[in-house]
Amino acid sequence: MNTQVAVASRSFSQDPFLRSQLLLKYPNVKFNETGKSFHGDELIEFLSGSMKAIIALEKVNEPIIKALPELKLISKYGVGLDNIYFNDLQKYKVNLAWRGGVNKRSVAELALHFILGTIRGSFHSHHDIQSGNWYQFKGFNLTGKAVGLIGLGHVGQELVPMLKAFNVKILAYDIHDRKEYCALHGVTQVGLKDLLQQSDVVTVHVPYTSKTQMLLNEENINLMKDGSFLVNTARGGIVDEASLLKALQSKKITSAAFDVFKEEPFINEELKKLHNFYFTSHIGGSSIESIHAMGLAAIEGLDQGKEAIPSNFFDYEL
Repeated sequence: MNTQVAVASRSFSQDPFLRSQLLLKYPNVKFNETGKSFHGDELIEFLSGSMKAIIALEKVNEPIIKALPELKLISKYGVGLDNIYFNDLQKYKVNLAWRGGVNKRSVAELALHFILGTIRGSFHSHHDIQSGNWYQFKGFNLTGKAVGLIGLGHVGQELVPMLKAFNVKILAYDIHDRKEYCALHGVTQVGLKDLLQQSDVVTVHVPYTSKTQMLLNEENINLMKDGSFLVNTARGGIVDEASLLKALQSKKITSAAFDVFKEEPFINEELKKLHNFYFTSHIGGSSIESIHAMGLAAIEGLDQGKEAIPSNFFDYEL
């Protein structure tokens, strides 16, 4: 008997609440009980025979889809779509269910944590004490600084009211016209060059697409204010890690905090050694509340009987 739903996501499969909610609607479910992420042939084997699937970070491209003729719908657990090959889904008439913004609160809170930890110096002090030193590192107040948001979609807009509590000047760069939102919330929409040159802190909130790949390259990083701070809780590959390394070594950027990397779970070894670079293991959407919100959205997506691929795929909002 074919499986109604195969859940490739480790996080979803390990959550008792999400398992129970899915089983209420679909009694014939195959969960990922291995605790590891499936790729290539392993993913094909796991999804084989299933009509519907819940996918998280697993790469789904033509070789995968072609080998799974029974598969009719993929429901995305999470908001990032850079691992889903849009044209291949269309070619094989596989529908995609996706909802943006379901983890925006937890990602925005992590971004705020990174901003405060870098500019105040608490991360640096933590490293210092671990190394056997007791030095009262002098950081900065966030209050009164200029914070630049690259991307003013779901997460960026969630972060704005949090930042306003610190009486900061908020700048935003976005490919969409956000003038109405900016006027209502006291945000100034600017070009990327102006944002980089004027911001004390830059935080990244755009998806990874052909338009944002290496958006913060060496040229753009060099536009940043001397001694500024950089935060990335969006996707790896948006920031050129080699150029970031140079900027951190030269103190062009005082410190940076990243939750995402170009090649996960591998982090550039030279970056990892730096005492002014702080990192987490792609935990932006991993609060219990966000896990449940993403999971329930994925379950609801399984009921969609029509093509659900976003029409503005390359411009979607995190």
